[in-house]
Amino acid sequence: MSMFSVFDVAASGMAAQSVRLNTVASNLANADSISTTAEGAYRARMPVFREVMSMVEGASSVAVSDIVQSTAEPVQEYNPAHPLANEDGYVFRSNVNVVEEMANMTSASRSYQSTVEALTTVKRLMLSTLRLGQ
Repeated sequence: MSMFSVFDVAASGMAAQSVRLNTVASNLANADSISTTAEGAYRARMPVFREVMSMVEGASSVAVSDIVQSTAEPVQEYNPAHPLANEDGYVFRSNVNVVEEMANMTSASRSYQSTVEALTTVKRLMLSTLRLGQ
């Protein structure tokens, strides 16, 4: 395993957390969206990660294999005065749980930040190792 493969592994993790943050942002932006049908209502999206093993380097990294939609049903609300209400007077709200999304955002942000800290430490250690020869 190359000494520099740690940068590739960290970069893949940071890219995966970036996708996670983007899906959280999309979910939060659509949390209050409304539709006339259950099928048309926005459904929360989540990235699916997978491990990628490098035979050459011998290191594992992470990749986003898919972005899936939540299977939870949208919230049905009786509001006959709403312009998007169906003939029965119902509107359908997205199934985004704002509290859960905020927790996901915090987790992804901290994971990204931890990876940056690890890279900074590795860089500092490599520079210290190079200075030993001086």
